[in-house]
This record gives sequence, structure tokens and C-alpha cells, in this order.
Amino acid sequence: MNLFAIFGEALRALRQNRMRTALTMLGMIIGVAAVVLMLSIGEGARTKINETIAAMGSNLFIVVPGATSSGGFSFGSGSVRTLTINDAYAIAELPSIKGTAPVVSGTVQLNYAAKNWSTIVTGTTANYFEIGNWKMEAGTAFTESDLRSAARVVVLGSVTAKNLFGDEDPVGKTLRITNRPFQVAGVLMAKGQSLTGRDQDDTVVIPITTSERQVTGSQFPGSIRYMLVQGKSATEMDIAEIEITQLLRQRHRIAKGKENDFTVRNLTAIADVATDAAKVMSIVLGAIASVSLLVGGIGIMNIMLVSVTERTREIGIRMAIGANQRAILVQFLLEAMMICILGGLIGLLIGIGGAWLVSQAADMLIVITFGMVGLAFLFASAVGIFFGFYPAKKAASLNPVDALRYE
Repeated sequence: MNLFAIFGEALRALRQNRMRTALTMLGMIIGVAAVVLMLSIGEGARTKINETIAAMGSNLFIVVPGATSSGGFSFGSGSVRTLTINDAYAIAELPSIKGTAPVVSGTVQLNYAAKNWSTIVTGTTANYFEIGNWKMEAGTAFTESDLRSAARVVVLGSVTAKNLFGDEDPVGKTLRITNRPFQVAGVLMAKGQSLTGRDQDDTVVIPITTSERQVTGSQFPGSIRYMLVQGKSATEMDIAEIEITQLLRQRHRIAKGKENDFTVRNLTAIADVATDAAKVMSIVLGAIASVSLLVGGIGIMNIMLVSVTERTREIGIRMAIGANQRAILVQFLLEAMMICILGGLIGLLIGIGGAWLVSQAADMLIVITFGMVGLAFLFASAVGIFFGFYPAKKAASLNPVDALRYE
């Protein structure tokens, strides 16, 4: 059996029916393009979530004031200030905890020269930058010394810095918050949106002592809006949550059987759920797109069956002059595979081009990997073998005498 000769025969047969070959190939083109596009969108979403999680920090808890009730009415989580700065300092001493960052916040108006900008001010401690995995783009963060002296220093988010200072270097400049002068100590590197969709870069960070005494104020001195807590390791997160809960119940003198006046949320667990959801979405999108590949494969099988019927006499002549069943089987299988592989390559190019257009038009992160490309190509080849085998087997099983008599 001469494979080169069989390949030539298969190619000749496809070229003789160019329009039918092109239309048959169209199903495979659309299928592969859809698989590549859907997988790239799903992978892009998963990558974006992973980047957001990495930027958020590792082994994190957020502790917020818990729900309370009064006069028969229930108030939501965070409705009262039950947490204090001293609670945060006490939690930092637990053996499973690496550090804490108490936070007070509010909306403020910033002024610089003729420009003004409204944003969220975060009053916190120097640990905030390490716990939240914040990197400095320019300048430095404030220090424990600034915290103790309630210094008027500020660290700007990248969006806030851009809106107030434009292309000017803000480090060392003085802006005003609630008509008080603050010196810019540094600018944070951009992080983008949080998992909740909030722009993390539109913010200003100041010492918590400065915020409490001069900016946000408080009816309850020492109280905080929430605190970030970082565990020492991922394996100790469950232990850390128990220790935090027990310590706060003890400090707040909560009797046994009574509800907590705080809530401990494991941000790492929430992030894992988001990652799993993105992974499932990627699989679902790929599965939906794969249906079009199966439809294309069925179309190939139908056309190949028609081709076998039309070429029955040709098959009989080839068998009569010495071609065996294996040669006939390989020829028709090659025709199906050539349609799938060529259609897969064209679909691959269209899918990559479509993914690029989607990323430009919708401003979405699109990720195309070699594994994804290889998977689509192998799937196309497998479809050709699977759906082309039955027509090829039928052609090879024809009786030479009956085939020669076929009109």
C-alpha cells in the first residue's frame, strides 16, 4: 500500500468537488473558532480573578462589626462600631496571626492647586501595606513614627494621583484634605478592581490616628470600621479563625450562647470560590463550543456517506485492478481527516483573530495558550477520524462485483 499514492487520490477527490469540500469544512471551521474563542474568554476571566486575588494578599481575614438588634429590629453587619484598635493589637499577638491592620474610612474631598477629587480615605496602620500586598510606585509608605505623632502624611492610589496631579510627580507635594494640608509620601502601584468591582486605586491612605483626630472623626474614639488580619500560613487558617473568634468574644464579654457582635470572613476561602467559579465557567464555555464541533463532525460523516454512494463504481474499479480494503479505508479516512485538519487550521486563525477583536472591543482580558490551541487542533483531528471511520468502513466493505454494477 503506497501512502503517497493514496494521499494523492484523496487530495484529487477533494479538489474535484471544491464547493462541497468547502461547505463541509465550514462546520469544522466554525466549531474550532468557537472553541478557541470561548476557551480564551474563560481563561481570561480566570486569569483576571487570579491576578485580583494575588494582588489582594494571602491568608487574609476581614473582621467587621457583627449584626445587632434593637427594639425588635435587626441591623446588618457593620451597623454599629463594636471593634476597636486595641482589638486589632490583641489579635496581632495570637500565635497563628502574622499581623493586623485596623481601618477607619470615609469619603473626603481632596484639593491640589485648582483641581479637586472626591474619594475614599483609609485610615490605618503601617502594616496595611504589607498585609494588603501593596507595592510602592513612587516614594514611601508612612511609618510607625508617623502613626504615633498623627502626622499629616498621605499615600495616594494611582487613580487618585493621576486625577489630582496629572503627569506631575506628586511625591513631596502638599494637598488638602478637609482644608488641612497633607504631604504626599508616596504613590501605590495599580491593582485594578477588587472582586466586588470597586476600584482599589481610587483611594488615599493616611495614619489611623490622623484620620480619627483630624479627618473622619468618630463618636466612639478608638472604634474602627473593620480590620484586616493576616494568618501565618494557609494551613493554619481554620485555627486562626477559631482563635480570633474566641479572643474577641472574651474581650467583648459575650456570654456563652449569645451571638457574636462581630463577623470573621475568610477572604482566602471567598477567593477560592471565585476561582472555582471561573474554572467551571471556562469548562462550560468550552463544552458549549464543542457542540458545534460535533455538529460539524456529523456534517462531515453525512457528506462522506454521499461521496461513497456517488463513487461506488469508482471503488469497484479500484478493487478490480488490485486495491485492497485497507487502501480504500485509508483513502476515505484521509479525506475526512484532511477536511477536519484544514478546517481546524482555518478555524484556529479565525478564533485567535476573533479573540483579539473581542479583547479590543470589550476591553476584556483574553488568554490564548498553546495547550488550548493544541486541544482544539487534536479535537478537530479526532472528530475527523471518529466521524470519517464509518463512511470509510462502508466504502472498504463494498463487494467489487456489486460496486461495478452500480449505476
